[in-house]
Amino acid sequence: MPDTSAQPAPRRERTPPTSPLTRLSRLLRMDVVGGGLLVLAAGLGMIWANSPWSAAYESLRDARLGYAPWHLDLSVGQWASDGLLTVFFFVVGLELVREFTNGELRHPRIAATPIIAAAGGVAVPALIYLLLAGNDLRAGWAIPTATDIAFAVAVLALVGRWLPGSLRVFLLTLAVVDDLIAIVIIAFVYTDQIRVAPLAISLALVTLFGVLARRFRRLLARRRWAAWALLAPIGVAAWAFMHASGIHATIAGVLLGLCVPAQPIEDEARAATPARSGPSLADQFEHRFSPLSAGLAVPVFALFAAGVAIGGRAGVASALTDPVTLAVTAALVIGKPAGILAATFLATRGRRGLTLNMAWADLLGLGLLSGIGFTVSLLVSQLAFAPGSPALDHSRLAVLGASLVAATAGAIVLALRGRHYRLAPPAREAS
Repeated sequence: MPDTSAQPAPRRERTPPTSPLTRLSRLLRMDVVGGGLLVLAAGLGMIWANSPWSAAYESLRDARLGYAPWHLDLSVGQWASDGLLTVFFFVVGLELVREFTNGELRHPRIAATPIIAAAGGVAVPALIYLLLAGNDLRAGWAIPTATDIAFAVAVLALVGRWLPGSLRVFLLTLAVVDDLIAIVIIAFVYTDQIRVAPLAISLALVTLFGVLARRFRRLLARRRWAAWALLAPIGVAAWAFMHASGIHATIAGVLLGLCVPAQPIEDEARAATPARSGPSLADQFEHRFSPLSAGLAVPVFALFAAGVAIGGRAGVASALTDPVTLAVTAALVIGKPAGILAATFLATRGRRGLTLNMAWADLLGLGLLSGIGFTVSLLVSQLAFAPGSPALDHSRLAVLGASLVAATAGAIVLALRGRHYRLAPPAREAS
């Protein structure tokens, strides 16, 4: 019998120490952490705006920065919603292009379902608003048409540990289409004039961004500086011209994200088997930008977007008796899920199992989360009603209240569904 006592024990390789910045980035890539920061920032904004220090909050939010000749003399709040939030929309575009290229949405029949659901989630809330608000307040019909992607995804992250990944993809697609429709409505209904020349320049720059991203994808993947030197100036210019055109500038973020190639870099010729290849440029950009989005862009936006002065008990009582409050609340809390469920039912012809790996109860939870209006809904409120008018104040309070109700209801439904999936794996519910 050979003597093994003299054999040296195998040496354990030490993993290199990670820097604090690397650990922070890794933490911020967790959806739960990003969602928690978003909720904390929104709560802080609401408390600050209704505290004895509200004047300081308003002064900071309304302070103007930027270069006026380029139409970029924006307030801090506008920089947060039009500028920083573009980073979040860029990351959303990266996720979508990956799903449309390699994920479940690469099949047109499957991708059509959330798009049709989004159309239903726009039409039904608008109709409910018009029925309840009356003629005098009809200008606000587009307030409940949008979904706040950042908040909806954050709530899903907080309760979605055991839920199928297809739910997040469905919600992202639905919310992006929702917001695209709402932005088109803003452009054609609430915008006095769309400046064609800046819009054309912005779209040309987006196209150039996509061409360079494909042409130099290997260099951009290997060298971080290349992306900042080659693509970042073009992306910023595309954003600036989109803003100058009169269209909400965050749309540039989605378009730029959709232009990044999602085919694996090492073996792009074998597009039919992407799983055998390495990460794509879209994957690498998402890895780089998601901490910036979750740790800075979205929380700062939430801090300023949620700062709506309630006005004490008298303000709440006045808002509750206003038809615009009832119309916005009913449209977001009831109309959104109803429209999404109805449109999906028609799109799938009432099949018990949906095209994606989810059940109807899952879709109910996503429909409720889609009732979180917030960003674009608050923007439409400002465009629909005169500054300082009761209709504006009450519609903004209704958006916040309805978003809170929708988020709570959706979280409860999806938490129950998560418990179900924890006991019964999602594969058993696949259609």
